[in-house]
Amino acid sequence: QVQLVESGGGSVQTGGSLRLSCEVSEYIDERYCVGWFRQAPGKEREGVAAIDIRGNTQYTNSVQGRFTASRDNAKTLYLQMNSLQPEDSAMYYCAADRRPCVATPQAIRGWDYRGQGTQVTVSS
Repeated sequence: QVQLVESGGGSVQTGGSLRLSCEVSEYIDERYCVGWFRQAPGKEREGVAAIDIRGNTQYTNSVQGRFTASRDNAKTLYLQMNSLQPEDSAMYYCAADRRPCVATPQAIRGWDYRGQGTQVTVSS
């Protein structure tokens, strides 16, 4: 059972930045796709960024150019979020899925493993 723990959420003003981290209980290697999704109250889960087993990343359109997802060669994922907007406010979750896995923002919503989430609030 893969375990994930997010950190780094908080409250910022419009235009601010936050960096989320996610500690994974197993080494993030070519066995896993990894990424981030978010969910705001009353809204559907939305995939934000997905990294495939080769390290290629896909982003949902609304964050393209503002968010950067990355992983180190050990057990940590990151999501750098710049130019934050109020519509980015949500609970953010990191997620993982064993290969074979589909690393798209749409597919990440159904991945097998996810953390408990960290809250991001952006005020205008």
